[in-house]
Amino acid sequence: MPSFERDSNRIVIAGASSLLGADLKSLLEESRFAGWDLRLVDEEVAVGTLTEAGGEPAVIQPVEEGSFEKARFVFFTGSPQFTRANLPAAHQANATIIDLSGWMAEYPPKHPAAAEWFLGLNMLRGVETPQDTAIYAIPSAAAIAVSALALALAPVGLKRLVVTCFQSVSEAGRAGIEELESQTSQLLSFQNVGKPVFDTQVAFSLLDRFGSGSSHSLGKARRRIRSEVKACVAAKVNKPAVQVVHAPVFYGTMFSAWSEIDRAADCQSILEACKSAGFNIAEEEDQSPSNVSAAGESIIQLAVPEPDPAQVGTWWYWGAVDNIRFPAWNAVKLAEKLAE
Repeated sequence: MPSFERDSNRIVIAGASSLLGADLKSLLEESRFAGWDLRLVDEEVAVGTLTEAGGEPAVIQPVEEGSFEKARFVFFTGSPQFTRANLPAAHQANATIIDLSGWMAEYPPKHPAAAEWFLGLNMLRGVETPQDTAIYAIPSAAAIAVSALALALAPVGLKRLVVTCFQSVSEAGRAGIEELESQTSQLLSFQNVGKPVFDTQVAFSLLDRFGSGSSHSLGKARRRIRSEVKACVAAKVNKPAVQVVHAPVFYGTMFSAWSEIDRAADCQSILEACKSAGFNIAEEEDQSPSNVSAAGESIIQLAVPEPDPAQVGTWWYWGAVDNIRFPAWNAVKLAEKLAE
């Protein structure tokens, strides 16, 4: 663990203008870190944005020499490229780095003193995070859900797991949300749709890729999730197969999963395994998880697994998680643990 000043109460959010940065800031202000010295920095395009921190007006600043000085924690919540450019300075400042940007999945090989983390991962794997960890990577909400499900099913004899994740436009930030809103309105008014963000029609469409002119890529999303899941499950279970498709919704990640497990396992044993892994089971039929039910929640919601009658030992799962709140909440929980 880095040798920062134990009495330092400075936190830097690098990427503060992002949806993740804004939600993280809100959660920090509601946690044991309320009242700490909160510094907000971001890329040049967001510099000067007026926001608030600790109930007081605050302006997002550029990253400059000394931006990370005396920071106890630095959270990266922007793009992987922004993290890559500024991580050396944060590391040199001896801060504990908590990355939510997907940097480690985007730019392998990962830092030798880096490790993936989410609440319950150590328990599920039966392996503690190394004490000399300097950089913690919080996986995406989808990767946490897939990893937790795979590790939860291991004790009941998991053989194969296939997961399709439905990605909302909020993964592309505020611009993605605004484009879906605009396209929906334009289509309902029989107008031609604008598509500067995704280079394709995302409203009322399920897609496996965006237009070639888009800076956002479902292929990159797949690679990130697959890389994060591989790192999280390690050799504990067979690596799950993961697909990612676009869903025309604003927030949340939904997932449909299929597993082949030991034929002796029944619904109750699967439910108990999932509950012990931290899943919130919606046992009432009219409470099936959705992106709406998951909004603002810090849990992974899961419907009661259903057996596939076509093949004994195979099961279907349906779940949902808030793609912004859940990783931000895990990051705060990690910081609280490290600050003990």
